[in-house]
Amino acid sequence: MKEINAILQLYRSRKMLNEHCAIAQVVHVEESSYRREGARMLVFESGVFEGGISGGCLEGDALKRSQMAILRQKPSLVRYDTSKDNEIGVGLGCNGIIDVLIRPITENTRTLELLERCTQGRSVHLLATVVALSGTIPGISLGSCYYGDTLKMEFEDCSNTELKAFLEQCAIAVRSTKKSGMHTFEKDGASAGIFLEYIPPRYHLAVFGDNYDLYPILKVAQVLDWEISLVGNLQKLDKSRLDGVHGLFDKEAALRPEIDAHTAIVLMAHDYRTDYDNLKRYWNGNAAYIGCLGPRKRFDRILHDLKQSGILIDERQEKRIFAPCGLEIGANTPEEIALSLFGEILSVFNGKKGGMLREKEGPIHTRNY
Repeated sequence: MKEINAILQLYRSRKMLNEHCAIAQVVHVEESSYRREGARMLVFESGVFEGGISGGCLEGDALKRSQMAILRQKPSLVRYDTSKDNEIGVGLGCNGIIDVLIRPITENTRTLELLERCTQGRSVHLLATVVALSGTIPGISLGSCYYGDTLKMEFEDCSNTELKAFLEQCAIAVRSTKKSGMHTFEKDGASAGIFLEYIPPRYHLAVFGDNYDLYPILKVAQVLDWEISLVGNLQKLDKSRLDGVHGLFDKEAALRPEIDAHTAIVLMAHDYRTDYDNLKRYWNGNAAYIGCLGPRKRFDRILHDLKQSGILIDERQEKRIFAPCGLEIGANTPEEIALSLFGEILSVFNGKKGGMLREKEGPIHTRNY
């Protein structure tokens, strides 16, 4: 979401210049690649750009191709094969194939409008983009983009009823796996390659604490462009270090932040009763992650006291609670602990176990489809 927000911010800042632009987006990857499907960059005809589709090796060529697409006002699909010596990727060592769709932004193009819509609210968004077309299918053109309403489970502004039904069927699996991927729609000997993109809402971090060790955590969350809520003693907090906080709540007040399935809760009050009360309040909620600072013995005591009060946390719910929280990296300082904590939170959000990549068998990234 951070990249999408940065792209939209640049577009808004240059809109009054009436400068033409295009979007280059990774839509398919085979084997290794620094960026994965969904990565995008906005390119203006002057060469100004935001975002990225690789680690810096493909951006120069993609920029030139985007400028050509702007001139021709025609979308195109570009394949970069970084495993071949005669390709642009010579010497990069990526050994992957990356398909990039380049689309000029015109008055009739809704791409940026749909991206703007994906930044709103706390629900999941789906975007279906036609990235390849073989033959002719009525109502379908290269670069067409459709927004998927995940509440109604339907795709808007898709005039081809058969494609619409196809996308809505594919969306069921995408919602289940939470993975973007390619799908092929076939009709009367013609085919269309559709990139169906899963876009979760901005991640939300809810921190319960007011001691000095929370500031590195707030800083990392701000760098990641997460939505931040903070609950604590407002008199203790250093107001000059709360610029990235979106919701500030006094711990004694009844008002609390909204918690959903894309929220990580961190309990770090360093006060047993406060952490106990907060865990009692949220253990059975929607948060994907609940982290508790402190030793395992402290958490065992909390569980014991909750049981004594009539609350028995079952195995399924306890899997969402990480105590002690953070990855085992030997973290000692508040800054190191923050890195350990966010590594664990991201692994949970992404359905990973963590660990060292050199010990992983196979490619770094698994195929989404």
